[in-house]
Amino acid sequence: MNTKLFAVLLLSCLAWQHSHASRILGVFVFPGRSHWMMIDAIINELLDRGHQVTAIGNYALSRQHENYTDIRIAPIYDFWKKSVKVDSLYDLTDISIHSMLVDFLYSLGLETAEYGYTRENVKDFLVNDKSNFDLILAEQFYQESYLMLAHKYKAPIVTVGTFGFAQYMGPIMGMMNMWSHVPHEFLPYTDRMTLRQRMYNSMVSFYEQLLRSVYYMPKQEAMAQKNFAHLEGPLPRVAELERQVSVILLNSYAPLTTTRAKVPGLVQVGGLHIKEPKSLPADIQKFLDGAEHGAIFFSLGTNLKSSDMPPEKLAAILSVFRSMKQRVVWKFEDESVKNLPKNVLIKSWLPQSDILGHPNVKVFITHGGLLGTQEGVHRAVPMLGVPIYADQHLNMNKAVLGGYAVKLYFPNITETSFRWALNELLYKPEYKQNIDKVSSVFRDRPVPAVDEAAYWIEYVIRHKGAPQLRSAGLDLPWVSFALLDVVGVLLLGVIVTIWLVRKMAVVVLGKLNRKNKVE
Repeated sequence: MNTKLFAVLLLSCLAWQHSHASRILGVFVFPGRSHWMMIDAIINELLDRGHQVTAIGNYALSRQHENYTDIRIAPIYDFWKKSVKVDSLYDLTDISIHSMLVDFLYSLGLETAEYGYTRENVKDFLVNDKSNFDLILAEQFYQESYLMLAHKYKAPIVTVGTFGFAQYMGPIMGMMNMWSHVPHEFLPYTDRMTLRQRMYNSMVSFYEQLLRSVYYMPKQEAMAQKNFAHLEGPLPRVAELERQVSVILLNSYAPLTTTRAKVPGLVQVGGLHIKEPKSLPADIQKFLDGAEHGAIFFSLGTNLKSSDMPPEKLAAILSVFRSMKQRVVWKFEDESVKNLPKNVLIKSWLPQSDILGHPNVKVFITHGGLLGTQEGVHRAVPMLGVPIYADQHLNMNKAVLGGYAVKLYFPNITETSFRWALNELLYKPEYKQNIDKVSSVFRDRPVPAVDEAAYWIEYVIRHKGAPQLRSAGLDLPWVSFALLDVVGVLLLGVIVTIWLVRKMAVVVLGKLNRKNKVE
């Protein structure tokens, strides 16, 4: 190719990239390490596409980049110690729905959001920044007051639903949830519910919707009014800003989530954080390579700690491992465990997704968190689920229904039950066969998930908020949205018709009676 022509083409490409580059403000106030994995992947993709990203968050990006500006919330708020009112996270196994919402999620959401406002660098940015942004990219996880930034910068909003498809997301996107077959994310139900389960699911779902409206959102509203009081003019309500969200990028994907109706602005991109397996640290690689009878990977995620496990549970698990010929790699925060079996390797931190990609790993022991479940399915490793709280029960119930997991109730774990569960997964081939099928479905996508996420972010920017995605149902009062006005008119029509028929019958019968008396 002519050198001059090549230079012209190169400059044209650079000019095209520059003309399409946008300024994006990210708001990720919740200090969840696992949540950041999904966000980190999205930000890196946006940077690779030439966009400039400024982010308010708790963690460093996984790489340095000249187009990335980090507004760090530091030190990180330890919500497990300050916001969670339990002695151990394992106590959350039997927590009520009300306590899960009010004492756990709403509490940690409000407290971590307020903590972000107290950081001097964040306050300075909120008050003094005069930049222009083309988009607000926010986590859809209990930080709604920060949506006021969309009002400040007059920018459209895309949110990232790191927690998956929560019930409250439907109404804010102009969609009515079907409680008949869509289980609440905190209930251990599938989409095949009995009458009793449908009744309870409807009660819980309605209760959360009511509680969110009358208890939680007013607190976020007060927080927004207080921390954005410096902006000129009257401030919009947070609930109004929430209903202006153009797209929610959901951390879910078939077949790991319940099939349901959805509007175009609800885009499922679950698993976008999963990459091709990288090389393992030498000691782990050697340990797994030498597992001639296969290996078991044990991790309870970033929040639950194996080191906090009750002694009797730990003893039962270690006893089972000691009697097995398989090797075990265990994420265990205390590396000084006494009397550790020779076939068990423990580390305080482990590259989970990469380990699951090793061909000798035959079983994944997990708490059923969303990211871990997705990684287990993507790598096609059968799972032993020990769910503790929130959506973990739902995730593992879906896995059991799919035939690629065994679920144990943590308080009931004994040496006998634990050994039985592992033997099921290790020696019955149907679990591997089933997860191979599910993995094939999960990985079968028109485009890679991270590309789809970036596409919709850029789509919203290109189309100035993409109002064509917005449901007209958002402009209806809730009575009309739920068709209660139509039902009311129909009931009134039935009542009037019955009244008229009754009135006519009385008149006709009266005439007949008078006629009979005359005769």
